[in-house]
Amino acid sequence: MNGFKIYGPRLYAVRGATCVTENTAQTMLSATRELVKALLEKNRVQRDAVVSMLFTVTPDLDAAFPAQAAHIFHLPCALMCAQEIPVPGSMARVIRVMLTYYSSEVPCPVYLNGTDVLLERYDHARFESGEVD
Repeated sequence: MNGFKIYGPRLYAVRGATCVTENTAQTMLSATRELVKALLEKNRVQRDAVVSMLFTVTPDLDAAFPAQAAHIFHLPCALMCAQEIPVPGSMARVIRVMLTYYSSEVPCPVYLNGTDVLLERYDHARFESGEVD
């Protein structure tokens, strides 16, 4: 439980990411559906607990809006897409999502198709900046 005490439902944001092999609408939407499904299942998110989903894509992905893929889940929430900052040397062809929802459980991020290195980079950067003990 990461050392947190949970006293009841609270608002959480959990991150997830996936990498695609090509810039096509079908590939992007399929990968996004897989990512959203994994996030919802792993975190046992109730449909009515979802507040919003923010999707981002790297600049090399422009064939579709990832939020389109989330519509199949019929979630009563706000959906939005944005483009990532093109940082030199960053991973290519990545779709990210931040799911905001209410729960009594601490969230677990989901990283698919080789994007788990993004979580390692984020944790390392937080440690180096002094954010983590």
